[in-house]
Amino acid sequence: MNPLLDFSALPRFADIKPEHVAPAIDQLIADARAAVAEVSAAEHARWDNVVEPLQDATERLGRAWGAVAHLNAVISSPELRDAHNSALPKVTELFTELGLNRGLFERYQAIAASPAGLSDEQQALLAHELRDFRLSGVELQGAARDRFAAIQQAQAEAQSKFEDNVLDATNAWTLDVATSELVGVPTDVIATAQQKAADAGLAPGRARLTLQAPCYLPVMQYAESAALRAALYRAYATRASDEGDARYDNGGHIETIMALRAEEAHLLGFDSYAELSLAPKMADSPGEVLNFIRDIARRARPFAERDLAELKEFAASELGIRELTSPDVAYASEKLRQQRYAFSDEDVRQYFPEDRVLAGLFRVIETIYSVAIVESPKGSVSTWHPTVRHFRVRARDGASQGGVVGEFFLDLYAREHKRGGAWADSARDRRVRRGTLQTPVAYMTCNFPAPVGDKPALFTHDDVITLFHEFGHGLHLLLTEVGTLGVSGFGHVEWDAVELPSQFMENYCWEWDVLSHMTQHVDTGAPLPRALFDKMIAARNFQAGLGTLRQMEFALFDMRLHSESLPGGTASRQAVLDLLDAVRDEVSVLRPPAYNRMPWSFTHVFGGGYAAGYYSYKWAEVLSADAFSRFEEEGVLSPVAGAAFRKEVLGRGGSRDAMTNFVAFRGRRPSVDALLRHNGMVTQS
Repeated sequence: MNPLLDFSALPRFADIKPEHVAPAIDQLIADARAAVAEVSAAEHARWDNVVEPLQDATERLGRAWGAVAHLNAVISSPELRDAHNSALPKVTELFTELGLNRGLFERYQAIAASPAGLSDEQQALLAHELRDFRLSGVELQGAARDRFAAIQQAQAEAQSKFEDNVLDATNAWTLDVATSELVGVPTDVIATAQQKAADAGLAPGRARLTLQAPCYLPVMQYAESAALRAALYRAYATRASDEGDARYDNGGHIETIMALRAEEAHLLGFDSYAELSLAPKMADSPGEVLNFIRDIARRARPFAERDLAELKEFAASELGIRELTSPDVAYASEKLRQQRYAFSDEDVRQYFPEDRVLAGLFRVIETIYSVAIVESPKGSVSTWHPTVRHFRVRARDGASQGGVVGEFFLDLYAREHKRGGAWADSARDRRVRRGTLQTPVAYMTCNFPAPVGDKPALFTHDDVITLFHEFGHGLHLLLTEVGTLGVSGFGHVEWDAVELPSQFMENYCWEWDVLSHMTQHVDTGAPLPRALFDKMIAARNFQAGLGTLRQMEFALFDMRLHSESLPGGTASRQAVLDLLDAVRDEVSVLRPPAYNRMPWSFTHVFGGGYAAGYYSYKWAEVLSADAFSRFEEEGVLSPVAGAAFRKEVLGRGGSRDAMTNFVAFRGRRPSVDALLRHNGMVTQS
């Protein structure tokens, strides 16, 4: 049996091959079209003869396609990529057809108009679906309708190619150096680079550097060679651009994507793609978002200017760097942090071995949400790579099917042919159908350094924060109490609120009662000393002003790009660079070199999800900081506050709007005060 057509249990990842993709997706698309024909023939539109059978068919397709897309992200190969890219237009076409199906739209309208017997969850889903039908062009006719469908196809292909180019450009670049040039770089990073050189057949004493995060970041932070830092910085800052390898230049894809988005928005009656993007979000208008971004930037600027002045003075007086440039910033910042707080990220990393970190993370989750997390025996569950681990989340009271609340896969390490960054996604959503419970399954994916030799994987504190962040997303999927597909987990949660659970979890990485239980020195076995923790707390907001302005630069660029008309009417290379310069003139205090091509690898925006939505990270950070302040008041591991957060936020999914969820948990609307306090951006009187 084709493993992509087996929905009896967990996905059979180890069995899925590129040759399975086309026949499975073709079959599931045909099944979905047959379901559409069946529900279209139903005499009277009801939930059980329209919505439910259509969900059955599209869920199977979504689960199979989700597995293919996931594998293409974590174990990409030329064959798998070809299979993915060949199927992508077919999947896009099917969902575009559904969005444009006027008959289905009218049947959903009829069901919504007679809500007797429908649950609140079902009514919420119908409201979301009717809005999405309209945003999918269902009310378009004739040539406009055909053009809209073509736009969806072209957009999906261009965005996929954009991401492919970034991945390929990252993987294609290497720099072979003598090990003697790596003075200052952590020993395990050097060992990995030496192993890569040996695998490539290079002579002893050589090391191969890459642009993958576990190599790139520590070299930029610790390498004493300014020339080496400059080489890596330039390669990273010009990935997939005209300044890098021409094979992967994303300039044409940016222009295509932006033109398609603008045309899509205008077909639907919006003045800009930003307005279209915000239609299902919490924010009401581009103007509101721009004011939000500029307000945060204004508040952060004095702190950023102070950060930069201190860094320049230190670099000149202590490091002999008279003119601080972008390739020097991470290095100088780490040296300043070490001098000011007498510790380095490398010092801290020795206290965060993988299993100890996971135990501490699970302790937090188990305490505040009254669940138990149990790892499956190695080899008992099919995975896509030998290092992937599988866990089950069980209710402490034995509730739910067999006591299982949900399951998750954990893929922690960076490797070749794996997309960079960190993310969480759904393999299967929670659903109650005719009295039978389907429990959720999530992926949590990171790109941390793998174990070297006989030592376990060691995480920096930033890695730990990333892990907690992704688990926040995972818990949103796993701890939902909604049984209606489409509004369980983070289904139909407003995009600018979807980061609330993830950023909420980051706060635990700064609590002594949490870190003291999740640290153990890799050599001595000693826990993290309280004195070192106190230094970490003191350094928590080190360069918070610079960091905040950097995020506001990205957010302002994204929102202006999608809300303004560019000179010449196209997102040409020069128009994009001119806009980026204007944004940096407005909010930045530290200017990158002219060759920097940040947009050309900005996958958050040009790969899809965060287009005209990058502000969501900071928007949700306001919500998350304020939500955590209740835990600060009642106890950071309070099961009472945890039960309320699970019930009113995690549990509700998209069955209720995000502001209502927040107010139900916090008792009031959100305030920016907690965020400013957490970031140390409160002026002392």
